[in-house]
Amino acid sequence: MKKVINIKEKFGKFDDLWSPKIISVMNDYEFKLVKVKDDFVWHKHDETDEVFIVMEGRLFIEFEEETAELNAGEMIVVPKGVKHRPYAKDLTKIMLVEKSGIVNTGDNPSDLTASNKDWV
Repeated sequence: MKKVINIKEKFGKFDDLWSPKIISVMNDYEFKLVKVKDDFVWHKHDETDEVFIVMEGRLFIEFEEETAELNAGEMIVVPKGVKHRPYAKDLTKIMLVEKSGIVNTGDNPSDLTASNKDWV
């Protein structure tokens, strides 16, 4: 029997911001839930693309030349090597899909660097 994952229930199990929580793995990709608010750090991932899916709220991703606005039900793929900075004016819930072992702050370690091993 395959395990059904209730995303809403998983979001209810944590409150910390900018700290991705793994909910499942597919091949060598992880599905992570994150609550975000305010600013994150400028960074890039040289090894892999990164997928942001907005589940609730509004996420902005600033790039060097433009800013993308994503609302609930929308997603964006940030190509590898592209410098970006996510932020949210209000509490926003997102799902990330990225290769296993990818550090959330990419090439810019900071106090927002997550352990990358937290499951919920």
